[in-house]
Amino acid sequence: MRGGHSALPGDGVQKCLKQEGKNPLASVDTIKTVLAQIAALADDAIDVAEAALVLASFDHPASDLQIYREHLKAIGEGVYGASVALGFDPDNPAPEDMAKALSKVLVDEFRYAGDEETYDDLENANLMRVIERRRGLPVSLGILYIFAARAQGWGAAGLNFPGHFLIRLESRDGRRVIIDPFHGGRLMETQSLRELLKLVRQDAGAELESAHYKPVSNRDIMIRLQNNIKTRRMELNEVDGALEALASMQVLDPQNAGLWREAGVMHMRQGHLKHAVEAFEGFITRAPEGPDRRKIGQVVQELRERLH
Repeated sequence: MRGGHSALPGDGVQKCLKQEGKNPLASVDTIKTVLAQIAALADDAIDVAEAALVLASFDHPASDLQIYREHLKAIGEGVYGASVALGFDPDNPAPEDMAKALSKVLVDEFRYAGDEETYDDLENANLMRVIERRRGLPVSLGILYIFAARAQGWGAAGLNFPGHFLIRLESRDGRRVIIDPFHGGRLMETQSLRELLKLVRQDAGAELESAHYKPVSNRDIMIRLQNNIKTRRMELNEVDGALEALASMQVLDPQNAGLWREAGVMHMRQGHLKHAVEAFEGFITRAPEGPDRRKIGQVVQELRERLH
């Protein structure tokens, strides 16, 4: 791999598995352990593609991740080859050149595209199935673009754009472009961003804000991916599956009080009162003092009375 990324995709997780004495991810318990070890890493040490494959393993325990890692490696090598073929320096490209090389490989060579026909299909949020089908959501496709860019040592980050995952590419001298992984990695100028915002917000008066340009952490990308799964499970009335997705989000971001509150509400609606109390108590220990925290404290008291 380029850009100082001498380790292959999945090396860190392979070490985790070796420590566990288990390979591949053959059980949910092993997957949970490996996910917790990934979550314990510094954010910039998290390989977003590898983490997404581990999350995908919850639906496909015992799958051989090496097949997917080899595909990721081929993508990374393909982008380097495309950079050379396009005639620019792969070690110091302009952001527009990065975008060209990424699209040439991911779109033209590997035929990745946004799934506009069956957008809400759960498989669009599972990176294993995205790789197999070459179709996905903005965030799952975005993970591939980010992985491929970072494999070259290029600056790439997801953006805090509402309702549609976008990527910012940045050159060493600070020049930037924004691309849309769902639509072939197209460049997004200000007008395109404004039109997209109005569309996703369903508000003709919506305007761009500085917050929409802010980069998100690697953990936030994983949370966004799992939130898609949680939402779709809820829409299908598969509450247990939604709770599983939420549990993985809690592992990735354990100090996020809102996730504990949401888990408590979902457990309570399912009649899992003991689990609801545990989740709400997790919220109380993490949330700042205020009306919401006091309200949840009252709910916990009421639930405890019902349990006894």
